[in-house]
Amino acid sequence: MKKTFCILICAVLAFLPLFPLSRAKAETNGGASAEILFEASTGQVVYSKNPDKKLPMASVTKTMTLLLVAEALEKGEMSLDEKVKASANASGAEGSVIWLNIGEEMSAAELIEAVVVSSANDAAIALAEHIAGSEAAFVKMMNARAKELGLNNTRYTNCVGYDENGHYSTARDIAVLTAKLMEKDVLKSYWLIWLDYLRGGETQLVNTNKLVRYYNGIIGGKTGTTDGAGYCLSVCAERKDMRFVAVALGCKSDDERFDVCEELLDYGFDNYQKFTPEQDISKLLPIKVVRGVKTEIVPIIEQQGVECIIKKGSANSVEYEYTFVEQAQAPVEKGQFLGEYLVTLDGEPIFRSDIIANEDIPKMDFWRCLGLIFSEIISM
Repeated sequence: MKKTFCILICAVLAFLPLFPLSRAKAETNGGASAEILFEASTGQVVYSKNPDKKLPMASVTKTMTLLLVAEALEKGEMSLDEKVKASANASGAEGSVIWLNIGEEMSAAELIEAVVVSSANDAAIALAEHIAGSEAAFVKMMNARAKELGLNNTRYTNCVGYDENGHYSTARDIAVLTAKLMEKDVLKSYWLIWLDYLRGGETQLVNTNKLVRYYNGIIGGKTGTTDGAGYCLSVCAERKDMRFVAVALGCKSDDERFDVCEELLDYGFDNYQKFTPEQDISKLLPIKVVRGVKTEIVPIIEQQGVECIIKKGSANSVEYEYTFVEQAQAPVEKGQFLGEYLVTLDGEPIFRSDIIANEDIPKMDFWRCLGLIFSEIISM
């Protein structure tokens, strides 16, 4: 009996490596207060833990600061060569700094590099004040931009990430924001700098994001650490046609945040693939139009050829649903909602699109009816 039991255990252990790492198993090792794995090109969430829990995010705050900086550069409101003068407020910043002196001038490019690479608080404040006139005005811009992006669980009270009441975000909002930031080509050259110097070699900058040294496909990211927020990280990596954002908030150590995000990214790249749902036009049956100049309309799927991501090897298990209204009352407007196209995998939605009208169909009235009768008479 004992021999049989040992053989059984050995057999189970031999097959364990064939299965992908379980996220549930990873959670038993501590993990973050909140985590998310987000595929940027499709907007799909692959894995999450407390994704909408409002938490302090330390210097991950600077993802929004840098987004506004990038947008100012794109709009021509500021140039990389432009000189930025440090105020007393910027000079007095605490935490990670490049020790700006009051009145000291640096180029916008140098300050951006200091923020991206070493998360310099004084550099971030100097840029914020240069763009908006004051840090308070810049914070208003941050909150307005968050609202525009649909980051409804995010609120800023400062531009660097100090622990303050009312300063919070969520893993989901940060993932969406990070994905947006990584689209900005104007900052692309800064994210992967590991080591550099300012002031002619006097000030050293070392990247706080350790993944830039070794993670395959890393694009960039932002670290953050405070007593209230713990150790936080948002990173983005791309391989072939997938771009994943991993966020970890409230980790207990520096190593843990990198381990969590690396595990999340590995899980995404190892287990998922891009997939384009098929669209069967034979399923798009004509819909009756009541009191229209036409008696029926052929609907179309609004979003066509859009990709999503699915588990590798699961394409044959994808199911499609086409749901329509029974009839449409004239007038019908082009683009009007007529139904839903839903794609599911194992009962979970992976893609949806509205089914809409492909043309206008006016309501039939006396004069239109008379015109149709006249046209029929002429064609006889």
